[in-house]
Amino acid sequence: MASASGCKLSASPVLFVLNVALILLLLTAKSASASQERTKTEEFNVRPGGVVHSFSQKMGEYSCSFTYASQGGTNEQWQMSVGLSEDDRLFSCSVWRPQGKSYLFFTQFKAEVTGAKIEYGSAFSQAAVGGNKDVELKAEEYTVGESTVTHNEGKFRAELSKLTIIARTRHDEL
Repeated sequence: MASASGCKLSASPVLFVLNVALILLLLTAKSASASQERTKTEEFNVRPGGVVHSFSQKMGEYSCSFTYASQGGTNEQWQMSVGLSEDDRLFSCSVWRPQGKSYLFFTQFKAEVTGAKIEYGSAFSQAAVGGNKDVELKAEEYTVGESTVTHNEGKFRAELSKLTIIARTRHDEL
């Protein structure tokens, strides 16, 4: 369950509600007339070889970066989506393999947001595709902080297919 700081949530009803909130946030952003200003998705290659790589996207004053190292296989096509709620209070970042399951072995990963504080973050060994469900990593495999979701050295089992972050912006009404 969540700590007082609200960093990590693992109870399935809460996870379901937050996943629905993320979907609604992205759908609302896509249906708005200024959808290109509220959400964007880009493809990128996740490259094996044990070398640290990074991919990032920015939306206004907020950004999300995904840094990783992986082994085995060949390049995989992944996607990163960032979105901003209509009231500018929530920034979301999702990184995933559209085919659902990665066959690479990740030696490390970190997703980081700037300009916002993480309210919810989660990592998955399998993304929901083709009738399969999201399979969340075990709690001991990763850590959710104020601005990062990262692997836990010695506990992470090298499987990663999706990361999701919902962060509260520092946007204040005057």
